[in-house]
Amino acid sequence: MFAQTKPTQDSTQYKDRKLALEEVNFVSSYYHQDGNNSSVTGGIGTEKLTDFANIIDIKFAKYDKRYRKHTFTLEGGIDTYSSASSDKIDLTANSSASSHDIRYYPSISWLVENDKKGTGFGLSASASKEFDYQSFGFGINFSKKSKDNNREIGFKAQAYLDQVSLILPIELRTSSGGSGRYREHDDYPSSARNSFSGSITYSQIVNQKLQLLFLLDLAWQKGYLSLPFHRVYTNNGLVHSEVLPSSRFKIPIGVRANYFLGDKIVIRSFYRFYHDDWGLTAHSADLETAIKITPFFSVSPFYRYYRQSAIKYFAPYQVHTPADIYYTSNYDLSKFDSHFIGAGFRMAPPSGIFGNPHFSMIEIRYGHYLRSTNFNSNIISLNLKFK
Repeated sequence: MFAQTKPTQDSTQYKDRKLALEEVNFVSSYYHQDGNNSSVTGGIGTEKLTDFANIIDIKFAKYDKRYRKHTFTLEGGIDTYSSASSDKIDLTANSSASSHDIRYYPSISWLVENDKKGTGFGLSASASKEFDYQSFGFGINFSKKSKDNNREIGFKAQAYLDQVSLILPIELRTSSGGSGRYREHDDYPSSARNSFSGSITYSQIVNQKLQLLFLLDLAWQKGYLSLPFHRVYTNNGLVHSEVLPSSRFKIPIGVRANYFLGDKIVIRSFYRFYHDDWGLTAHSADLETAIKITPFFSVSPFYRYYRQSAIKYFAPYQVHTPADIYYTSNYDLSKFDSHFIGAGFRMAPPSGIFGNPHFSMIEIRYGHYLRSTNFNSNIISLNLKFK
């Protein structure tokens, strides 16, 4: 009947050209960490922090007259966190404004896909705002598939233009002006930090069971790359604000392999090598196995091992000397290895969750992180998908 009412239109090629809601994703997570190497207090002291994050993204899609698919994604995120270490910016306060904060991060993206040519082109823009940091990001990407769809190459470039508020530790503030002791929260001076990155990816379907992806990233940062409220205590007992070089060049290289071990088990693996001109070298390896318990319920245990060297400007509490030009006691830049282990539980019945066809998927993931610097954290997340 459809063909009879529109005899001049090929129903196999017909696409609805109206902009329509395609998908809604909601992710909520709770994160808690603890440790004894706070950068705010010079590499010693509590690192307790909790973060409650909520993200929603809404995807709309339409087809144009040339049957290209246009996807528009709107995303909004809000994090609420409390930090015992940041509260120590003022060592004399029982509780200050630095002990908690809220971060907002909206973004928008557009992707156009041409199935006939196997190409994709996209643009994106994002922003992030919290008490001492604001960021604006822009991105562009392009991809091309082979005629048989077994190979794809992708290019991506991003830029982030950021501003860092120069909030010094309380004892290093000298007046009511600049970074003064009684400066108002919205009146601190700031400095620029800009980041630029480009990536190339190449994916290959080797056979029906094995898929490979290779990636190369190049990233460059320029500007104020320190955090002014990170204290550094030298071996003569004096306290300073962290000082790091004003540029940083990063090179990550990675390979991903997915293997389909029958209809019920998928093995996903990833390895990445990283090096930068601050002297940090890192290796990370991920392994995740998706196991279908039933056709609509799966469990995905995962494990990640990570190891890095220290940058050449790092030293622990009261080890730096007054002659050092650059110095930090931030243990994120120290030598350590870490383990991250957990599992995900995913349910996606064809009739929808609770029989609602629009509520298509629910997933819960939990992970425990353990680092050799006496640092640990836990995260649990909930992902809901509506179509």
